[in-house]
Amino acid sequence: MTAQQDPSRARFTGDASPYGGGDPYADYRTADFPFTRYANLADRRLGAGVIAANDEFFAERENLLVPERAEFDSEHFGHKGKVMDGWETRRRRGVRAEHPWPTADDHDWALVRLGAPGVIRGIVVDTAHFRGNYPQAVSVEAASVPGSPSPEELLGDDVKWTTLVPRTAVGGHAANGFDVTAEQRFTHLRLNQHPDGGIARLRVYGEVVPDPRWLQALGTFDVVALENGGLAEDASNLFYSPATNTIQPGRSRKMDDGWETRRRRDQGNDWISYRLVGRSEIRAIEIDTAYLKGNSAGWASVSVRDGESGEWTEVLPRTRMQPDTNHRFVLPRPAVGTHARVDIYPDGGISRLRLFGSLTEDGAQHLASRHQELGG
Repeated sequence: MTAQQDPSRARFTGDASPYGGGDPYADYRTADFPFTRYANLADRRLGAGVIAANDEFFAERENLLVPERAEFDSEHFGHKGKVMDGWETRRRRGVRAEHPWPTADDHDWALVRLGAPGVIRGIVVDTAHFRGNYPQAVSVEAASVPGSPSPEELLGDDVKWTTLVPRTAVGGHAANGFDVTAEQRFTHLRLNQHPDGGIARLRVYGEVVPDPRWLQALGTFDVVALENGGLAEDASNLFYSPATNTIQPGRSRKMDDGWETRRRRDQGNDWISYRLVGRSEIRAIEIDTAYLKGNSAGWASVSVRDGESGEWTEVLPRTRMQPDTNHRFVLPRPAVGTHARVDIYPDGGISRLRLFGSLTEDGAQHLASRHQELGG
C-alpha cells in the first residue's frame, strides 16, 4: 500500500543562496508545521538510531538524529573536505565517459530505527547549511518489523515497505515538511536522497503505539510515559520548553530538559494536560524538579479525568515542591482515568511527571484492538 502524498505540498524547492557570512540561520527557510505538536518518534532519548547507510563519506549518518539544530562553521575543514553537521554522501558519477551523470534511479539511503513505534503524522527533512550540496529530491519509506532486526534483515526481500513521502524535490538550507496520512504502526524508516547530497536532520512526528503484550508483562508501569504511549495534549505556557519533556525517558540532565514557563504577573497558575496510554488505575505519583533550582514550581497538584467529557478529580492536593528534588507520593486509593493534569502554582516548572499504575481491563482491550488494527 502506498500512502497518498501530494508532491506539490513540499514546502521548499529551489536553490538556496550561498553563505554570505554572519548568522548562518539568517536566511533559513521554515514554516509552522501543525504535525510538530506530536512527539518526535526518531528522538535519541527514546532509543532511535540510524543503523545503516550506503554511504557517509563526508558526514556521518548519526548526525541525522542529533536533537539540537545543526551547527555551521565556515572555516572547519577536514582531510575529506568541508566538515558538515549532518549526513552527507559523495558525489555520484556515471559508469562511462559518454554518460558521466548518475542515472535516474541512483540514490543514497539510510535506515532509521524509530525510538518508539507508532503512527507517523509528519516528517521534516532538514537541509540546514546544505546550500549547494543538498539532494535534488528525497523520498521516505516505512516498515513494521518486530523485534530488533539487523540492517541485512531490513533490506531483505520479505520486508514490506510503505511509501510515506514519494520522490519529491526539496530546497537547500530549509526545513522541508511533509504530511503523512498512513494509518499504520511503523518501526523503521528508509530515508532516500536522490541522487546524492546532504541532509542535516530528520524529524519524525507521530503518536506512540506501544506493544500491549509488553505492557501486560510489566504489570505496573508509568501510564503517562511517552515511550508507553502517553501524550502531552495541551499546556498553559510553553515559553521556555515543550511540555513533552515531562514524559521523556530517564531523569532530566539539565534545566531545559524539563518544562519551564515564563514568570506570571497575575493570580493564575500554569498546567499541562495529558492523555494516558489507556484507561488506567494510578497508584503512585512522582513529580521531579531536577535542575530547576531558582525556578521550580512552588506547589503542584495532580488531577485525573475518566473519559473525554469526564470531570477533573483531584488525586494529589496542592503540595509544596522543593527545588531540584524528586517527590514521591503513594495514593490512598487507586485513581481511575484516561487523562491526567498537573497544575503548578504559580509558575516555574517541573522536569518529569510519572504516574505509576496499570491498565484497567477495558483499557487493555482497547489498546490491544488498536495495536491490531494498525498492523502491529
